[in-house]
Amino acid sequence: MKDHYQNRKFAVQILFVLGAVALLFRTAQLQLFDRQYQQMDNVTGVQEITIHPARGLIYDRNGKLLVYNDALYDIQVTYNQVRELDTVKFCNLLSITPEDFNKSLQKDFKRDPRYSEWIPFVFLRKVSSANYAKFQENLYQFPGFFADLRNVRGYNHPAGAHVLGYISEVNERQIAASNNYYQGGDYIGTTGLERQYEEMLRGKRGKEYVMKDNLGRVEGSYRNGEKDEPAISGKDLITTLDIDLQEYGELLMGNKKGSIVAIEPSTGEILSMVSSPSYEPEMLAINRTRSEEFTKLHGDSLKPLMNRALIAQYPPGSIFKPVMSLIGLQEGILYPRKGITCRGAYYYNNRRFGCREHPEPIRNMAKALQYSCNTYYFQAFRDIIDKNGYENAEMGLDTVVSYLEQFGLGQTLGIDLAGELPGNIPDSDYYDKVYGQGVWRSPFIISLGIGQGELLFTPMQMANLAAIIGNRGFYYTPHFAKQFKDDDNLILQDFQKQYKTSIAKEHYEAVIDGMELAVAGGSGRIDGIPYCGKTGTAQNPHGEDHSAFLAFAPKDDPKIAIAVFVENSGFGSLYARPIASLLIEKYLRGDIDRENPRRVYLENQMLKADLIAKENE
Repeated sequence: MKDHYQNRKFAVQILFVLGAVALLFRTAQLQLFDRQYQQMDNVTGVQEITIHPARGLIYDRNGKLLVYNDALYDIQVTYNQVRELDTVKFCNLLSITPEDFNKSLQKDFKRDPRYSEWIPFVFLRKVSSANYAKFQENLYQFPGFFADLRNVRGYNHPAGAHVLGYISEVNERQIAASNNYYQGGDYIGTTGLERQYEEMLRGKRGKEYVMKDNLGRVEGSYRNGEKDEPAISGKDLITTLDIDLQEYGELLMGNKKGSIVAIEPSTGEILSMVSSPSYEPEMLAINRTRSEEFTKLHGDSLKPLMNRALIAQYPPGSIFKPVMSLIGLQEGILYPRKGITCRGAYYYNNRRFGCREHPEPIRNMAKALQYSCNTYYFQAFRDIIDKNGYENAEMGLDTVVSYLEQFGLGQTLGIDLAGELPGNIPDSDYYDKVYGQGVWRSPFIISLGIGQGELLFTPMQMANLAAIIGNRGFYYTPHFAKQFKDDDNLILQDFQKQYKTSIAKEHYEAVIDGMELAVAGGSGRIDGIPYCGKTGTAQNPHGEDHSAFLAFAPKDDPKIAIAVFVENSGFGSLYARPIASLLIEKYLRGDIDRENPRRVYLENQMLKADLIAKENE
């Protein structure tokens, strides 16, 4: 029995010895060999670091990179980890003054809830890559300070600012509206495509947890990164924009006020949208001079921040006459061979409504369009309005309005940019308020027949109108987004719906023949490219008339529909038509015919024209 207890005692002793050896071995392993626990020995805290994703890139329709990501750094600091440092050296490296240093570091930690001595806060924003490179080499000398990499925007082309838009730092309202998805210091799309497609472009933030010692130095990844979440880059956007056409349009519109919109009729894809005066996208990139640049642009009397293509609303003038022709044909009021006697004006009840001089009688509709005969369209408009009787002008006008709405006029088109205005189409209710119900008749509103009066179109609507005529009666919502890389459905499904007018296709052919005659001669002619267009001169009560032109080319199966509107420049044939013809040739051929002296001369005339200086004389 005694031997039995001695054996058990010996076995227990052996177990204790083995356990002690195992503990000693594990302790030695942790203390001497395991790097993670050596780090943990020095750790005083774990910090969560936000990893900002790369924002999606933006390309033109031909794969040219328009918007890329550029590195910018925010210098952050944890106040209680700051130790004595060489302030002069620190300031020199970051190009700041000692006053800037003290102001950025010393906060009212007791009263201001935004700041804590224990939690990192932003010390200095928007440090360029070049400045940060010098600072990074010496960062070890400045405990408590670290850098946060931010992706901001850079631009490969000095054009397309109103289309591309810009990003800005989020404000409190935007943070609250996002259910706190955004955090202070985040950037968000503010205008243009950056705003419209923010959710796809922004990507998804990631997280990284690191261990830090009492001096704020990183000791390593926390738990080997098992809690880390990688950032997911935003989706790359391929736009419908042709950047070569865009740059050429902005060049031609230099020193002029107005806009250009060019659309691919068969798809509704916007090839170019110019608003002039404009600015280079780089001017509003995130950097330390941005605030100054924005202040200058905002205060500029020429309003370069205003997107005239979507916001400016103008009387269409004679570019409205093709629409009146189509309505008249559909209503049975007009027919292609219908002529009219024009004696230089339209007369009604001792009133004279002037007409342009034209070299021959108006024998048919094509000639009426070619020579833009006001008399023809005054009479056509009245005949349409009075179709149900002179006393029933309200019914006739509302019939016209219903047709105009089918062309997307008097309403927003729903393009993928914010800020679009609807223009104005006055209906019978409007004139009932102006003149009194049952009081007004067709002569009261006769100016509508030639695109004047209360009619207002945006340049985007004008270009879409050209696309509808070129398509012989249908359109797709104009848009800038072609697709996101690796996901076509995000965009295309939104813009595949076809909108049709109720006007018979054969009526379009009669109007198109007249529009072809209207550009067959003069400054807008393009040798070898049959195309169709219509000039307009919009009356301007505040100065010289505006120049307007819409067109599509080629005549059959058009590849481009375009509207050009140049403020305070006179007849449509003086500036709007030449500029449109140059852009049409540029798009269809890659360049204008440099062997043709007439075309080169025309280009030089448009480039040299300074209508802003002329306006200020």
